[in-house]
Amino acid sequence: MNRQTQQKLKQLLIIILAWIMTGGVIAIFEDLVLHTRNSLGPVPGYTLISSIVLNAVIGLFGALLGGSLLVFFVNVKYNDKPYGYTLLIVAGSFLGVILIVNEVLSLYELGDSKRFLKNGLVWAIVVSITQLLLQINSKFGQGIFWDIISGKYNTPKEESRIFMFLDLNSSTSIAESLGDKKYHELLKDIFIDITNPILENRGEIYQYVGDEVVVAWRYDEGLRNNKCINCFFDIKAHLSFLRNKYIGKYGLIPAFKAGIHCGKIIAGEVGIIKRDITYSGDVLNTTSRIQNMCKEFNQEMLVSIALIEELQLTDHYTTQMLGSIKLRGKEKEMQLVAVQPV
Repeated sequence: MNRQTQQKLKQLLIIILAWIMTGGVIAIFEDLVLHTRNSLGPVPGYTLISSIVLNAVIGLFGALLGGSLLVFFVNVKYNDKPYGYTLLIVAGSFLGVILIVNEVLSLYELGDSKRFLKNGLVWAIVVSITQLLLQINSKFGQGIFWDIISGKYNTPKEESRIFMFLDLNSSTSIAESLGDKKYHELLKDIFIDITNPILENRGEIYQYVGDEVVVAWRYDEGLRNNKCINCFFDIKAHLSFLRNKYIGKYGLIPAFKAGIHCGKIIAGEVGIIKRDITYSGDVLNTTSRIQNMCKEFNQEMLVSIALIEELQLTDHYTTQMLGSIKLRGKEKEMQLVAVQPV
């Protein structure tokens, strides 16, 4: 099972639990309404427990069907559409089904159609809020939205991270030949297509900066099975696999150069109007400088010696020591290593 499918199943599990709880809350609210002065009271045989169970079961089956539809279809098919568009599609479709079923119930006098319509409208709001939260989670990145909600980084924390700066080769000449609009379409396609290789290697897309992508790993996850190194070559292989798509649409095969480094950073929330979790520290500046040296040494990937010493590359990659290099803006020299697959 690939990483993206695992994340979707995790989202579905959260939806199932949330909707079951919502069903229980609806049952308790209805019980309180039934015992007010203006109510005619519950029907014979009604109990709060049976109502909670019934509504929880409705929430369960609704989550299995509706949640699966949101996670595995709507947010995949319409992943390049505006967020408001998907909300309208979801809410409109759900309301349409509710109204049709309610009319059928009214026509044949089956059950309490007004109560069905009321509950249906409540669940339409629940579905819309769920879709909104899924879109917000997608906007911030997997796990980042929860970190902000929970306040994990409200107080800055020191963490060990691995960073990879990916830079599109010949970006200036490509932009000139394609024009601004077509170049933007190219970047959009590339960023979509490299997402799966990054996720499969447990990477986190930290930032898009123009034609550059910054990928981060938690230290242990990036080291495990050389995932921080594998990621670059998996991206390269995947773009090569899509060569016909890119040649046909843009007349080129996109390629990247990368710099990778590791070390301590400070992770914390910044901003008031636009709150985000950012990483700061010398590690990021150094990684950017390492990536800039790729062109000078005619290498597609350069890695700091500090990271190389933590990896086990002997069976899968060849390394070439480039010696101690003084990076731009740095006082101390750093040993850089070129890495290539065997």
